[in-house]
Order: sequence, then structure tokens, then C-alpha cells
Amino acid sequence: MASLSVVAVVLASAIFLIKYLLLDPLFLTPLNRIPGPQGFALTKWRLAYEDWKGTSTRTIHQLHQRYGPVVRIGPDQVSFSSLAALRTIYGPGSKFGRTDFYRMFDVYGRQNLFTFHSAAEHGQRKKLLSHAYSKSVVLRDRSASMVEEKVRQYMALIDAEPDHVSEIFSTLHYYSLDNITEFIYGKYGSTSALEGSETHRALIGDILDPSRRKLSWFTVHLTTVTRWLYTRTNTMEMLVKPLLPMQKPATYTGIREFALQAYKNFRANMDISEKEDVTPLEEADGSSILERLWPYHQSNMTDGLDDMEIASECADHLLAGIDTTSDTLMFLIWSLSQPGNTGYQEKLRREVIALSDGSLNSHGLPTAEASDKCAYLNAVIKETLRLYAPLPSFEPRSSASDCVIDGYTIPAGTIVGMSPFTLHRNAEVFRDPLTFDPDRWLGPQAAEMNRWFWAFSSGGRMCIGLHLAMAEMTTLAATIYRKYQTTLAPGFENITPGITARFEVFCDDRFSKMLEHTCLIKFEELGGHG
Repeated sequence: MASLSVVAVVLASAIFLIKYLLLDPLFLTPLNRIPGPQGFALTKWRLAYEDWKGTSTRTIHQLHQRYGPVVRIGPDQVSFSSLAALRTIYGPGSKFGRTDFYRMFDVYGRQNLFTFHSAAEHGQRKKLLSHAYSKSVVLRDRSASMVEEKVRQYMALIDAEPDHVSEIFSTLHYYSLDNITEFIYGKYGSTSALEGSETHRALIGDILDPSRRKLSWFTVHLTTVTRWLYTRTNTMEMLVKPLLPMQKPATYTGIREFALQAYKNFRANMDISEKEDVTPLEEADGSSILERLWPYHQSNMTDGLDDMEIASECADHLLAGIDTTSDTLMFLIWSLSQPGNTGYQEKLRREVIALSDGSLNSHGLPTAEASDKCAYLNAVIKETLRLYAPLPSFEPRSSASDCVIDGYTIPAGTIVGMSPFTLHRNAEVFRDPLTFDPDRWLGPQAAEMNRWFWAFSSGGRMCIGLHLAMAEMTTLAATIYRKYQTTLAPGFENITPGITARFEVFCDDRFSKMLEHTCLIKFEELGGHG
């Protein structure tokens, strides 16, 4: 009898495993109608392996080219590449929320605008911030003056470079860092990397370690294990040290400490103001993000924020505002500096040189408002973002209820999404999709291409920093090409720069040689302008 019981247990276990590992993912789910490789449908670890190699975005793109606009990329994960799916998943009123994947971007143990799952939570927080990031605010007064001053400092930095050759991956990071810290923290945490502060420049190094990608992989795919490893102390901390995907201090540690100290500086000033019976913010202009959030600090309102919630929100905006802007500007300058793209650079130069005196500030440089109106410059930026979106990867979402997308039944809890990388390389929409061609945005086909353009996401989750990023990019690019002609520095020909995004390194895949986090450009001064 005992042997029969053992056999029954083994048989039941085998049946359960067959059902769970084989029948459920391949046959007993509505997702079995969706095309895709069986290896991906069987286990989530097949796609995780692509993440490990740093090839998941390109692999998903290839699967779409093979199987069409709907591809199953996991037992409960589906990738789309149609406009209908874009509207359903990310459009206004969508019932799809952000998945637990985004919790890796929590700061100080608190959620923020980027990591909230529900539209209600996100919308409640966003309404506290949206005015500060609106185009009308960014292009006037303090914000515009701030960007214009950072542009002036960047030009001074380039002027001082030996032979006017700059490693622009670094210098553009200094530019975006100085802009975003002043915009968020004002006098309590603004950096001066452009002016040579080694302490502030070192903050950029905090995000460049290649093992950052390995840590991201462990955080997403082995969340509990990773959390356990990094919370060990004393003897156990020493024992697990060789197992850490990235040695301490892990990525973002320095920047997050800097951001927290900036908040503490601000909070200390508020405490002093209250003790001295001075109205908080009385001496401030109230225009930094930190100052705008303070009135909601532990208020009796339903959206009141405690110290760490404000600190988390500000730190998240800081981290989001560095790489995205600087990487796009780097690829813009690098693309225009290609020998085959001199015609595009010349068109841009003619546009910005034609700016009237009324479009220049007191330093004789283009204003943020005038730069924003340069049509060809905007086309150049849009084409750069199309090919080299700073966040080109799959953007996961999930819904608590069943739905139908592109004719397929999607069960509740299924992870769905799409990527700018694939949308922007649709050959039926973008002629010669791998070719850098800003002119494409000026023709009659631009209206249709705009429907597929997704560099800033869409709907309620659209990038809140869009207008600030555009002001930084248009003002600097207009100023550079009024004064300089840019070319690839000697020795950097036939090399593509590479940037890090989550698990992957992205570059121009048409080039055989890539240098991560490096881009050397020669700035040759023009006569008669600047």
C-alpha cells in the first residue's frame, strides 16, 4: 500500500508539472492563439535570457518582423506594435497600469510619479506638478533664464577645450545635471558641473558602471533574492559580498544621497523659518519643484505628502532628467557631424543664424522661446529621438480585468506593452527607417509619422518633463550651430557611441565598432557669428 501511495504522489506531481509547465502555457490559455516562438511561450526565463545578454529589445523587434504586430514573448507577456494597441494600452482612459517592474525605481522606499500602478494615484500626484512643467512656464521667466545660463556655461566650456575637441557624452551630462538640479532644488541643491566642480561631476560617474545593467537584471528577475543580498549586515554582509551583482555603493547611491541632502537642506530652512515666525518660502521665488511640493507637506488634504514622499518625488525627477536629455543631445550632435549629414547641419545652421536680434538674449545667444520655434531644429530633434530614443525598450502594463487588443483576448494580469524601438522602425511608415533624415518630418507624410512617434510615451503617463527637455535641447543646439561647425574628432570616425538603458546598450547598429559612454566631437568656430 505504501508503494502505491508513493506512486500516486509521483504520478500526481508529474501530471501537475505537465499541466503547469506545458499544457497551461501552450494550450490552456487564450494567449495560445497569439503567434510567437514556443520557447518564449513556455517560460519567462527565455526573455530573461535576452535581458541578460542585453538583446531583448532587438530580439522583440525581430520577432515582430517575423510574426507581425502581435507577438507572445512570455507565458503571460505580449508585445504589440499597432496604433490600435497603442491607444488601448497607453491612451487616455486606459485601464492598464504600470507593473511591479517599475518598483525598481522607488526612491527611499517610497513610490513616486514614475512607479505608481493606478491612474488615480498617478493623476493625483501629477496634478501637483503639471503646472511647473507646462510649456508656458518652462519657456518664460526663471526656467527659460536658467536654461539659457546653462547654455552660456556650456559654450564657455567648449571654448576652453583643447583644440575645441570635447568628449560630449560627459560634457552634455554636466549640462543636463546642472539644469535639472536647479529646476528641482533651486539654491538648496543646484550643481555646478559645467563650471568645473569635481564633486558634482563625480555624481555622473555614479551611473556609468557597466555592472549597473547586471544589477537591474537581478532587481527585475530575482527581486526577493536581490533585496535580501543588499540588506545583509555585519558578518553576513561580508559573506554575501562576492554574490552581489554590483558591489556597494550600488548605482545611483551617490546621486540619491546628494538628492536627500538637498531636501534636508531645504527642510532645515523651513524649520528655521517656522521657529522665527517667518512664512515658509517667503524669501524664495517658489518656482523649484521642491518649493512647489512643500505646501502639500503633511497637509490635511488627501494628497498630503510626508518628508520621504517629497524627497522620493524630487529624486526621481532628478534621475530621470539627466541621461534622457544628454543622450539625445549627444546623438543629435554625433549624427549631424557624420560626413554624409553635412547638408542637414547646414540647413540647421541657416535657420539659427537667421534668428533676429529680438530672438537673442543679453549674451547674444538664442532665447529658449525663439529656439523652440525653429521648425528645422525641431525636425532634427524628432529624427534623433526616432532613431535614438533614450528609453527605447518595452514599456510593460497590466490590467485587472480581461480585455481584447487587436482581436486577441488578453486575460487579466497579462503583461502587455510595446517599445519605441519597434514603432520607430516601421518601414511602412518611415521610409528607409535606419537612415537619419530630418527632412522626412517636413513633408506631407509627417502627419502619419507623428501618430507613430512615441519617444515621450503618451496618454496620462506621457513624460512630464517633455517641455523642459525640449527647451534644454533646442536652446543648446540652436546656440551651438550658430557658432560652430561640428565634425567627428580624429580617431572617432566609423565609431558609434553607446548609451545604457536598463539592461542594454543602445547605439547605431549599422556601425561595427561601438564605444559606450564616449563621443568625441570637434567644434570648429565659424566667422561672423557668436
